[in-house]
Amino acid sequence: MTDVMVSAEGVHKRFGHNEVLKGITLTVNRGQVMCLLGPSGSGKSTFLRCINHLEKINSGRLSVDGELVGYREANGKLYELHERDVARKRQEIGMVFQSFNLFPHMTALQNVTLAPIQVLGRRRDETEQRARELLDRVGLSDKYNAHPVSLSGGQQQRVAIARALAMDPKLMLFDEPTSALDPELVGEVLDVMRDLARSGMTMVVVTHEIGFAREVADTVVFMDGGVVVEAGPPAEVLGAPKHERTRAFLAKVL
Repeated sequence: MTDVMVSAEGVHKRFGHNEVLKGITLTVNRGQVMCLLGPSGSGKSTFLRCINHLEKINSGRLSVDGELVGYREANGKLYELHERDVARKRQEIGMVFQSFNLFPHMTALQNVTLAPIQVLGRRRDETEQRARELLDRVGLSDKYNAHPVSLSGGQQQRVAIARALAMDPKLMLFDEPTSALDPELVGEVLDVMRDLARSGMTMVVVTHEIGFAREVADTVVFMDGGVVVEAGPPAEVLGAPKHERTRAFLAKVL
C-alpha cells in the first residue's frame, strides 16, 4: 500500500483552444487534507473533476491509490478504460458538489441508501442501518424521513456528504461545498468536514473558506491561470506567502 493517494504529474486539460490546466503537478498523501484556493477560472474545480475522470485530461499522468485514472498502460502507451471500468473505479471516490444534487422525491435516508443498494448490491437492512449512522454523524438524526424540500441548504449538503460516505470511499473530493449556502449555514457543513479530517479521511477541497484551510489542511495550494503558483503548509502559504500573486489574492479575501 502506497502512502500516496493522489498523484498528478504535468496534467494538462483543454476545452477547445482554452487550456485550463497547464501542467499541474501535485501529491496528496493518504490521510491528508489538501485545500485548493484561487480566483474563479483558475482551474481548481476542473482539476478536481479530473481526479475522478469526470473530465478527461489531455496529457500528463493522474493516479489515485497507485492506479491511473481513466486509463491503463500497456507497452508504454495509455489506453482509455471502458466507461464501465471508469464507473467502477469512481465508486471509490466520493464527491460533494456546490449544488446538493439530492433526489427530491426521496427522503434523506433513501438518498443515502440508493447507491449502496443499487450499485454495490448491499442488503437493504444493513444499508439502512449504516445510513442512519451516517446521518447521525452529520447531525441529522431527526431527519431520516425528511424530503430535501423541507431541509435547509446546510442540511441538504450534509445529506450529500452522508450519501458520498455511504459508498465507503478511499478519497473525498469537495467542490466549494459551502458556496451555495447562506453564511449562517456554512459552519455546520465545515464542522462535518472537520470531523472527517480528524477521522483520517483523505480529502481534496476546493474552497474559499480561508479559516477552514488554515485550521484543517495539511497542504494549501494556490492556483491561478491553470498553474500552481504556490503550495505548502497553511502557515507558509497563508501566513507568509512567497509570491506576490498569492499575497494579492489573500489581501482581497482575508
